[in-house]
Amino acid sequence: MYAYTRQWTPPPSPAPGRPAASPSAPGPEARLPDLPLIEIDLAAAAPAYRQIAAAVRAHLVARRVRPGEQLPTVRRLALDLGVNHNTVAEAYRLLGDEGWLDLGRGRGATVLERATPDASPEARERFARRLSELVAEARGVGVTAGGARRTLLSAARALGRDRRRT
Repeated sequence: MYAYTRQWTPPPSPAPGRPAASPSAPGPEARLPDLPLIEIDLAAAAPAYRQIAAAVRAHLVARRVRPGEQLPTVRRLALDLGVNHNTVAEAYRLLGDEGWLDLGRGRGATVLERATPDASPEARERFARRLSELVAEARGVGVTAGGARRTLLSAARALGRDRRRT
C-alpha cells in the first residue's frame, strides 16, 4: 500500500534584507496558511484527485482554512503529496466548481466565502447511497453497527462544534 501523508508548510521567510527565493514567493503579508494534514492512498479505489478534494473540502467545511486564505500552489501540494500536478489541479477544479475556491492563473487558489446550500432531493439521495456503501464497507471489515453509529454521531458533533466557532 502506498500512502502519502504529508503536511504542507509554507517556505521559510527570507532573512531580513534578503530577497525572496523566487518572484512568485509570497511576502510576509501574503503568507500561505498551513494546510492541515492531507492523506491519500494511491492503492485505494477512489482516485487521488477525489481523495485530495475530499480532504481539502473537510478542512473547508470545518473552517480550518478561512475565506480569503490562499491554498498551497498546485505544484507545491503535488510535490508534497508525491503526485502529478494535474491530479492536484483536478481536485482544485472540482472544489472551484462547487464554489469553494476562486482559481486564477498565476494567482493560485483562494478560499471563497460560501453559504451552506439547501440540499436538493438528488443531493440527499447521493449522500444516502454513499453512506450505505460506506456502512457496508465498514461492516465488511468488522465495524459493528454500534461502532459505526458512535463514529457518525461523533463526526456530526465535531462538525457542529466547528460551525459554532465561526
